[in-house]
Amino acid sequence: MTFLANENMPIPSIKKLREAGYEVISIGEDLPGISDEEVLEKAVKESLIILTFDSDYGELIYKYRKPPPAVVYFRHKGNSPTWAAYTLIFRLENGLELDGYFTVIKDKGIRQREL
Repeated sequence: MTFLANENMPIPSIKKLREAGYEVISIGEDLPGISDEEVLEKAVKESLIILTFDSDYGELIYKYRKPPPAVVYFRHKGNSPTWAAYTLIFRLENGLELDGYFTVIKDKGIRQREL
């Protein structure tokens, strides 16, 4: 499982995911300024799971009809820049399946929709 962290993903969360053993490609580090469409295209071509705080990905996926393997949309920013990483790691360790889903992580729950 390889993640593609959108430019709005906090660097401390990216680092924490990497420390936990997950491979994370960071748009902010590697390709700053590319469009959401280009992020989506990269995720589709390279079979990457998008991590984002941007709600536009749901619309883009259904518009272009080319979904990536999965999207994790963090609807809540949390109380620290590592909140997203800790929340995702906890959920993955407790059996959360991402492949084939648009996952919305809120402060007190999760919602998933098939892609």
